[in-house]
Amino acid sequence: MSLAAAANGFIVFLLSVQVIQGQDDWRVTYTSTKICAVKGSTVEIHCSYRYPSRIYGRQITVEKTFWFTNMYPYDPVDLTTDPQYSGRVQYDCDKIRNYCTLRITDLRESDSAKYKFRFTTNQLTGYTGEPGVTLSVTGLQVSRYNSYSLKCQSSCVLVRPSFIWYKNGQKIKAAASSSYNLGNYNYKDSYSCAVKGYEDSPSPPTCADGQTCNRVMYTVRNICAFKGSSVDISCTYSSYTYYVDSKFWFSPERKDQWQNPSQPEDLSKDSQFAGRVQVIDTEGGRSTLRITDLRESDSAEYHFKFTTPSFEWRSSLPGTTLTVTALQVQVTRITVGQSVTEAELKCHSSCSPAGRLSYIWFSNKEEITGVETSSYKAQFGLSDNVSCAIRGHEDFPSPSVYAPKLPSVSVSPSAEIVEGSSVNLTCSSDANPAANYTWYKKTVNPRPLSEEPQLVFSSIQSSDSGQYYCTAENELGRRTSNDFTMDVKYAPKLPSVSVSPSAEIVEGSSVNLTCSSDANPAANYTWYKEDEDSPKASGQIFTITDFTAEHSGNYYCEAQNTRGRQISTLHLTVVAGAWKLAAAGTISCVLLAILAVLAVFLWIRRKKALTQQYHGGERPDNGPQLNMGPVYDAPSAAAQRQPAEQQDELHYSSISFPQNQEEALYSNIRPAQPHRQREEEDEDSGVEYTAIKTESANGAPGTRRQEDGEDLFALYSTVKK
Repeated sequence: MSLAAAANGFIVFLLSVQVIQGQDDWRVTYTSTKICAVKGSTVEIHCSYRYPSRIYGRQITVEKTFWFTNMYPYDPVDLTTDPQYSGRVQYDCDKIRNYCTLRITDLRESDSAKYKFRFTTNQLTGYTGEPGVTLSVTGLQVSRYNSYSLKCQSSCVLVRPSFIWYKNGQKIKAAASSSYNLGNYNYKDSYSCAVKGYEDSPSPPTCADGQTCNRVMYTVRNICAFKGSSVDISCTYSSYTYYVDSKFWFSPERKDQWQNPSQPEDLSKDSQFAGRVQVIDTEGGRSTLRITDLRESDSAEYHFKFTTPSFEWRSSLPGTTLTVTALQVQVTRITVGQSVTEAELKCHSSCSPAGRLSYIWFSNKEEITGVETSSYKAQFGLSDNVSCAIRGHEDFPSPSVYAPKLPSVSVSPSAEIVEGSSVNLTCSSDANPAANYTWYKKTVNPRPLSEEPQLVFSSIQSSDSGQYYCTAENELGRRTSNDFTMDVKYAPKLPSVSVSPSAEIVEGSSVNLTCSSDANPAANYTWYKEDEDSPKASGQIFTITDFTAEHSGNYYCEAQNTRGRQISTLHLTVVAGAWKLAAAGTISCVLLAILAVLAVFLWIRRKKALTQQYHGGERPDNGPQLNMGPVYDAPSAAAQRQPAEQQDELHYSSISFPQNQEEALYSNIRPAQPHRQREEEDEDSGVEYTAIKTESANGAPGTRRQEDGEDLFALYSTVKK
């Protein structure tokens, strides 16, 4: 398995074999033990590892994996925490597939070292894979290949590289191979080469012939310094004539401040560096630019320029890149309690200054004694502020790290919240590291609504009303905001109307009409009656006392607030009063009783007349008569001549009751009809009969017994309904 630089892969393995080191089931396998890479390129170093699944019945799990080169004083130093590699090291490790890759960018010659992989488990302090991987980082060199050509080479054999050549600091367009044909060269010229894609790491300029030529060589290509500190940027230069008219330092990033963008200007005359720049020249063609009280805005590339009576050095080769950075405190979260967090802090920057540094830690601006390393582990309260600094540069500490302050909640737009509108709630808290936010609605079992600083309602509804709060959390703690009340305004919903009492409305009673509607702000209620323009009442309850027929009809309830209105309808109907119903019932009963008595009386009179006729042979004329119209038709002569058996027919009385009790009462007594004809009529009319029959002492129907003065008769009464 080959390794390659990130861009073009110019890395050569002097020894490319798998190396396995370990005992039993503990082992680390490196893909290669030796790697050579070009300065400024990127390299990847791979390995895989294995370990037993159990020891003495206990399951083994990997807790940490890392690479190292140094031991300080006895423990391996993780490359990600080593200032020399700050910002240039990255791991790609997988604890499931058991492999890990080390990636180093912007390689420097100082990165040449032996790299080893180490992992720790829950049952073992650590296991280191031997023998490791030896990395060699080399720069390019220009050498004289023969009398007419130059060659760009390094101690590493490059894989299909493409080269760039420079003459007196200016790029030569027609050059791509590792060799350059000099042709008719001038011994005053200097030449440099670089690998395409890595122009920031060219070879030093080399004179075409001898040691005397025009050239500039920078002591260091990259420098990193802390904010507030001082830095020296140096170079050596030479001229064929040994006579220099002028020389100065400049920064291409400041060309927008130059009078002529193609003519660099002396940095010491730039107002941004006023009082902070000093140029130190020494014998032997060496110049040093010193910048004090460094600012992050000073991060730039710096070049040296000189002129002679016949030559001007205008180099397109890179100069020295300065990176000014402030210290930062990195937080590794361990455990977070209710009010105290246990965490490990690391003081670092994006650059890696040379040498071993001594650190100072501060808690709430007070120095923490006894701690001089870049790491600090302790318990931190929600109100603690922790920072670090480099000893000797205490005036330029890192920004403090602290748990979130009490979060605040803001609403947009800040005007009245109306149903259907778009509303954003924003949670903010001062915290370092930056806080993560979570939104909740206050309920019995609140659940997260959003994990963003903003809670967005694209079309807010009345159901969204309620209390909301947010939490702000970082590695040092967690804070909860005060409750925010979401008061959504909306027009009344369709009102509901009701009547009390809910039974039939009796004339003369009292009735309450009630109207209710969900609304915010609360609705105002107005009552109207159909076909009437003016309102009947205002308020949620409308009371009608002494209800009459005039009150019957449709009633409208209007619920209204500042957002709108809604209307509902209710229909009311009155029934007769209770005393009228009782009186009508009593009169009906009395009339029915009178009619019944009268009917019996008339029937008795009729029967007496019939009895006298049967005994006397003729109808009496001198008896008193009740003038009620034709009540009886005498039997015909034929009927008188019929035998007594045939004459003993049943007679019927038909009484018709008027439907209107105020109409005159009348009685209609009809003579007997033949039995068959009567049955047929009865069947057609559906008339019901009631029969009352009396017999004489000897059992003969229709006879009269005189001894007790009472009439015995057979009576059949038919009431026509």
